[in-house]
Amino acid sequence: MLKKYAKRLPECSIQVRTLIAEVYVDIPARAVDKPFDYKVPDSLEQFIRPGMRVTVPFGRVKRLGFVTALKDHTDFTKLRNIDQVIDHIPVLTDELLDLGRWIADTTLCMTITAYQAMLPAVMKADYGKVIQLENTEKLKDVHPDLVPFYSSGDSIKWEDAVRSHPEKLNEINRALSDGTLSLHQQIHNQARVKKIITVTPAVSLETLEETAKSLNRRYKRQREVLDFFIHHPADSHVLADLVNRYGLSREAISHFIKKGVLRKEKQEYFRDPYRELNQVRTQALTLTQEQHAALKPILHAIESDEDRVFLCHGVTGSGKTEIYLQAIQRVIDLGKEAIVLVPEISLTPQMVHRFKGRFGDLVAVMHSGLSRGEKYDEWRKIREGRVKVAVGARSAVFAPFSRLGLIIIDEEHESSYKQEDSPRYHARDVAIYRSRYNRCPVVLGSATPSLESYARAKKNVYSLLLLKERFNHHPLPPVKIVDMREEMRDGNRSMFSTALFNLIKDRIKKKEQTVLFLNRRGYSTFVMCRSCGEVLRCPHCDISLTYHRTEQLLKCHYCGYAQQIPQTCPACGSDSMRYFGTGTQKVEAELNRLIPEARIIRMDVDTTRQKGGHERLLRRFGEGKADILLGTQMIAKGLDFPEVTLVGVLAADSMLYLPDFRASERTFQLLTQVSGRAGRHDLPGSVIIQSYDPDHYAVVDAASHDYETFYQQEMQIRYRHGYPPFYYLVLIRITHTDPGQASVAAGRIAEILKRNLSSSAQIFGPVVPAIARIKDRYRYQCMVKYKKEPELLPVLRKIIGHFQEPGKTACSWL
Repeated sequence: MLKKYAKRLPECSIQVRTLIAEVYVDIPARAVDKPFDYKVPDSLEQFIRPGMRVTVPFGRVKRLGFVTALKDHTDFTKLRNIDQVIDHIPVLTDELLDLGRWIADTTLCMTITAYQAMLPAVMKADYGKVIQLENTEKLKDVHPDLVPFYSSGDSIKWEDAVRSHPEKLNEINRALSDGTLSLHQQIHNQARVKKIITVTPAVSLETLEETAKSLNRRYKRQREVLDFFIHHPADSHVLADLVNRYGLSREAISHFIKKGVLRKEKQEYFRDPYRELNQVRTQALTLTQEQHAALKPILHAIESDEDRVFLCHGVTGSGKTEIYLQAIQRVIDLGKEAIVLVPEISLTPQMVHRFKGRFGDLVAVMHSGLSRGEKYDEWRKIREGRVKVAVGARSAVFAPFSRLGLIIIDEEHESSYKQEDSPRYHARDVAIYRSRYNRCPVVLGSATPSLESYARAKKNVYSLLLLKERFNHHPLPPVKIVDMREEMRDGNRSMFSTALFNLIKDRIKKKEQTVLFLNRRGYSTFVMCRSCGEVLRCPHCDISLTYHRTEQLLKCHYCGYAQQIPQTCPACGSDSMRYFGTGTQKVEAELNRLIPEARIIRMDVDTTRQKGGHERLLRRFGEGKADILLGTQMIAKGLDFPEVTLVGVLAADSMLYLPDFRASERTFQLLTQVSGRAGRHDLPGSVIIQSYDPDHYAVVDAASHDYETFYQQEMQIRYRHGYPPFYYLVLIRITHTDPGQASVAAGRIAEILKRNLSSSAQIFGPVVPAIARIKDRYRYQCMVKYKKEPELLPVLRKIIGHFQEPGKTACSWL
């Protein structure tokens, strides 16, 4: 019968569809910076999607990769199979895949580098090697010294074998050579979802009560367990909390689980660093006329799906954050999501409280103070749609939202928004690119906008929103500039001017608080022999070592090198070693000497290294447990304490004469920001700025809170010298362990630039920068100044492609 019907079938060709995946492989080399085609096995076809991580064979090894596209054709006749799909949902959305390609194209990084930058560090692959015994029968052929390795299985980690028994390395290599053992690579997914054990009632409330009544009076611990669940019959509780927080007996709980009265389950657990916050929910505040006028166009852009860029320029304390909060509320009401970027040093507990207080569990927070597991869980909340708002530092711009409705960049002038390592993106540029993709607005906020942003607003590229008054209508604090040269002439050699010192004592007497700012950590900036002039320098960097008194060490702030303090000069043997310069540790010691009754909190990198250190110190200050908060730029912004009525800037000139065309701008911004910490509430505030150049326009304009005048003066200087925003600048940095090689390569790069760029482009260098060596690598740099240069990116791509090959000079651009 089958043959009969088979004869009637028409002749036809049967085509089997093959699914092909384009994969970027985790090898950071220019030669492989392209997608490779892999065949998708039938078993994976149903759920593999672009944006997922996979493991693939590449040459003789296995590597992690990102699937960027799926297709049904290829130009290659023979393909290798994908080994494994790591993710159950794509970790990179279609938007982020597109964004990664754009970042790679515009910053000249490798595509795999761009993709990895978008994910938590814990999601990077951990590559390891395993020594495998081919079969147990070969165990008799293994050298006796190696037999103990295989007592518990047929494979061991290479690292474990080498670390625990380095003397057996020769025997291991011999066994590998003769085939007794084999070496295999393993890829470990470091990202782990945390699981916890929870306990819930497995029976009805009536049964719980009956069980409790039937208990013998002697079983008090069991009765405590039943009483607890009688009062919480519908709740699921973490087993560890039942034991540690509520004091219940683990044995009694286990008893009722075995009896079937309680049920034990494993549940997914999100590590939340703010779980214990006693968060008070807040309501929207009534806006001032200025705030309402600023919010209105932002709301219109949100509701109209417009990708406009707003620059919200408001004085310190003008209520920019409340505008952000009300704009975000509208985004949430529309079923969309928002990203809020805040500089790392401004991401204080106060800032987190503002957003958590308004939106509760709809907020994910991402910053460097979190553990790797906490960062991963916050990222998962975003990816799985559990939250609507992501608040974080620079990398939060990559938050994997699917319905992005608003991006806010607070303190948009901050240099920390520019990534120094590859990929060298600017968060502002990424935000604007994402806004175009999602058709949503971007809000840039600052009391001291970058000149580039303000110039764009002046030209109507950005929409300018102005807030000229503080939210509570309190005046900006009066600022007094103290000429430290006059102090010296009057015989005052202290680091504190007479005016500042008297005001500090006055505030302590009134039980008010003071903020003292010095942008230099450590005790002394350098140590010098007064006999021969020898300065103790880092052996790996061309920079002096900084003295840290609390640890009694000399440290390099560039590479981390540390050494003990020599008793005598290593150059001449003299014991005339002296400490010069002033850091926050020295200021703290001097305050303790001059005002012993003062309670001081010092905040810098050294005192906030431990997890939660930043938050603990600020909480103590906010609770009134200190009179003086002394710190570096991490105290210059984001702080709002009602009892702070005095701000003192100890050395306004510390950044003014750095070899950077933005030095004046950054000095003005920092002075303005730190001045804004005083008098933000009912108590009036005042500011003292100590300077050796009190007539410099950056200092004078900051003292008068006059951004517009500073902008006009600085723009004239930028125009005269051809600096941004009138020209673009590209800095090319060349490094090598050999100074001669670095010099030759820098010269060749300069010649390539001159030969290939137009005559309108100006090429400067190569020159040795201010710090000629860091981490034993010698440095040169070239600079390109241009207005329009279509060939620049192709030329830079060729330069980097040649000079970054293994064994050659490292080359990067900023």
